[in-house]
Amino acid sequence: MHEEEETNVDASTLLEIEPIERETIKRVTWRLMPLLMVGYFCAYLDRSNVGMAATTMVKYLGFTNAVFGFGAGLFFLGYFVAEIPSNLILNKMGARRWIARILLTWGIIAALTGFVWNEWSFYGNRVLLGLAEAGFYPGVLLYLTWWFPSYYRTRMMGIFQSASVISLFVGPPVGGLLLQLQGLLGLEGWQWLFIIEGLPPIIMCVVTWKLLTDRPVDAAWLRPEQRTWLQERLDSERAQKEAVRTYSLGQAFGNPKLWLLTLAYVGQNGSAYGLVFFLPLIVKGLGISTDWIGLVSALPYLCAFVAMIYWGYHSDLHGERTWHVAGAALVAAAGLAACVLIGVGHPVITMIALCIAMMGQQSLVPTFWSLPSAMLTGVALAGGLAMINAIGNLGGWLGPSVYGLVKDATGSADLGLLFLAVGPLITAIAVVVAGHDRRLERMKVRSSTNARELSAR
Repeated sequence: MHEEEETNVDASTLLEIEPIERETIKRVTWRLMPLLMVGYFCAYLDRSNVGMAATTMVKYLGFTNAVFGFGAGLFFLGYFVAEIPSNLILNKMGARRWIARILLTWGIIAALTGFVWNEWSFYGNRVLLGLAEAGFYPGVLLYLTWWFPSYYRTRMMGIFQSASVISLFVGPPVGGLLLQLQGLLGLEGWQWLFIIEGLPPIIMCVVTWKLLTDRPVDAAWLRPEQRTWLQERLDSERAQKEAVRTYSLGQAFGNPKLWLLTLAYVGQNGSAYGLVFFLPLIVKGLGISTDWIGLVSALPYLCAFVAMIYWGYHSDLHGERTWHVAGAALVAAAGLAACVLIGVGHPVITMIALCIAMMGQQSLVPTFWSLPSAMLTGVALAGGLAMINAIGNLGGWLGPSVYGLVKDATGSADLGLLFLAVGPLITAIAVVVAGHDRRLERMKVRSSTNARELSAR
């Protein structure tokens, strides 16, 4: 009953938004979100293009599926090591300079992937790429809390996260074209893929340095009254969170709920990256010709793009997070399990199941990040987001590694897909066990009311 009342209040506030709020959020969105999205597009392109390159690189370098899966997942070892320090530095130094640094270093290392020559050079390159990119994703999560009130944050996270899906949709077809550069200047097609796709983040380094703004107080592109409204709204929300509970960095790291959310993210990433890295090979196993692998592999991401934008908006509109995350996770698990039951003899139906699985996997992520950001503030928020992302992304190493081992041992993708289906099931259970903090939901409603009062002054 209480939950229903809170939902009605949240939904009604949509109709009562004052002009200054609407104008400010619109201007902030159009100024910042394209920059962040292009940056994340580059990030995901450079961490996942190894899957498309694998269609020729694996044979050329003599890798087994286990070697490739292990090496692809090593990205997350470097990511794990540097994630928390990187986000704490960003919190202290500011997003503009630190994100620009991240873009530059990962672009260079991503391009150098085109020159790996054996399994150990591949392993080392993937670790270095993880070290270079560490801090970008949780840094943006933190950055969004500096600019967007909680009522808007999940849909903005959905918009930002959609850049990864756009990357995964555009990446395979573009990768397929780049593979056709076989023999140009004496290089293999997969080498050109890595070299060319390493250039965009280097360019974005300069763009980010010039255009990104650290805090609302620095935003000369907002009118003074807009800066005042936004900062007061954000300060009010932070004060209300801290009135419920203020966490130090150490307390955040020791919080059981945060560890349950970390476990949930391990399950999500193990499944998601296992599918991302091996999807082109799975599609190839369905009998799709080499020329069509890129386009067919892009279809699940097109479906996921629509689903995640809608799901983030739906979660914000109804002020509910936990069951939105758990429900999407269960859809992902069901889609992957269905692939096993259908089998490779029915490629069209299998692709439909893969699309459903990808819709669930990608839709749960934007809503998931609203859970820790509703608990923490300040340095604890920076460290907490980085901890969840760092440890959670180790699942991105585990998933591809185990899938590759199973595929080599059985010669079939079925058991590997069944293993990947367990990941989102763990996510759903962990999120539900972590529970729903009603005090924080009520805080969001009060925050919306306070914001209306501020804008009326």
